[in-house]
Amino acid sequence: MTRAAPRLRTAPARTRAAGQAAMALSEPATTARSTAPREGRKAKFGTAAIRPAVPAVTGDLYEARRKIHPQAVRGRFRTTKWIILAVALGVYYLVPFLRFDRGPGAPSQAVLIDLDRGRLYVFFIELWPQEVTYVMGLLILAALILFLMNAVAGRIWCGYLCPQTVWTDLFLAVERLVEGDRRARLKLDAAPWSVEKIALRTLKHAIWLLIAWWTGGAWVLYFADAPTLVRQLATFQAPPVAGFAILTLTATTYLLAGHLREQVCTYMCPWPRIQGALTDAHSLNIRYRVERGEPRASVKTAAALRAAGRPAGDCVDCYACVTACPAGIDIRDGLQLACIQCGLCADACDAVMTRLGRPTGLIAYDTEANGRRRAAGLPPVQRILRPRTVAYGLLVVGIGGFMLASLATRSFTGISVLHDRNPLFVVLSEGGVRNGYAVRVINKRPVERRFVLGLEGLPGARLEVVGAADDLVVPADATREYRVLVFAPPGRAGSAPLAFRVTDPASGETALAQDHFKAP
Repeated sequence: MTRAAPRLRTAPARTRAAGQAAMALSEPATTARSTAPREGRKAKFGTAAIRPAVPAVTGDLYEARRKIHPQAVRGRFRTTKWIILAVALGVYYLVPFLRFDRGPGAPSQAVLIDLDRGRLYVFFIELWPQEVTYVMGLLILAALILFLMNAVAGRIWCGYLCPQTVWTDLFLAVERLVEGDRRARLKLDAAPWSVEKIALRTLKHAIWLLIAWWTGGAWVLYFADAPTLVRQLATFQAPPVAGFAILTLTATTYLLAGHLREQVCTYMCPWPRIQGALTDAHSLNIRYRVERGEPRASVKTAAALRAAGRPAGDCVDCYACVTACPAGIDIRDGLQLACIQCGLCADACDAVMTRLGRPTGLIAYDTEANGRRRAAGLPPVQRILRPRTVAYGLLVVGIGGFMLASLATRSFTGISVLHDRNPLFVVLSEGGVRNGYAVRVINKRPVERRFVLGLEGLPGARLEVVGAADDLVVPADATREYRVLVFAPPGRAGSAPLAFRVTDPASGETALAQDHFKAP
């Protein structure tokens, strides 16, 4: 058998192979494809095709958290925050213990979410499950008020009213009380573990857990009679679901207010991303007045610059605004996502300006439009009333007024009707037709009432309530279902509309429900 001769490589083929081998030896395995064009290759528009090299990722994808120790400050914004904190926490913790007399058999707690009976009590207002539209209206109203606040003064909700801000301020106050102010806490963090450090940390976390536990407990008190539940908790007789809810809320409060703090506002909360679409150039925000503060210089350097006739700003670059910020940002870098507009940096800056004998307000609530006007030499203007704020205000007033009018004129009597599904009708021996209905009468008043049921829209028909003599008796704050039969005379054919009307003879209140009468 004759073996085939081996195929010989031509000169060009050998040249290409040698070149590829040389390239493979000269380049590392991780090097991206060369950006040099191939010889003889042309791109679509006459130039060589070039693919840029993809740079390798060398740094961390996520920024490590820097523990922030805000400096305690004094000023009008800090005082405002203390007042709001005291009022908000006082309302939250004490409202479940307020009493309101609703009569015999009714709960006496002023604000109560009664899940067993399906009721929401707010002093003299009582809402039933079918009146959940009022709760939806309140949520819409709260959202519009939030939009209006943001359009007028930026993230004022975040800086003063948000529960995360309120409880974080409370936890920070405890931390300062136990461990000291910023420098003392930094020194304690850097110190090695000792008996004193362990004692201080243990005391701080114990107080945090106590506050978190009472926060969870106060929330549960809105769903049951507060004194009774407190007594059950003290004697370990509370329902297991109450204990589970308290433990869950204790853990979340301790974690969010004690450890996560500004990370909740920066990374977890969606509001910072939304509020950018709700503000404009005339919205008030905490801003650093660049035209007055720049160029920055120390007190001595600024005095020397002014003596030499050179410009010098009022900012002395002391970083008091940075150390006072609970988010750890520098407001002089401009409006930022992490800024909650609390104004503590303004208090810190005002204190420095006062000590230096310079005008306050270097950091203050201001608008972007006024910043541009001052840079152009024009006086500042305030435009609180503008299309955006007027629209939000009108919506708030309109929806709020409609809800109040609807709540004031709502009926305390109701009726619902459900037609029998099988059979739809019954033909009687004399030729008449009978339909059956389940009629539920609603009594929203705290007293037992008697109702009269009437039929409308079906001439010649009569109704009969099974098991009832004349009046329909409904207990206080309850509903009762009755079996109702409607008889139509012979000759009735097809479907016809009819209505059931229930009337309270004592008060004159009525309620109407419509349905249909079925016939062959």
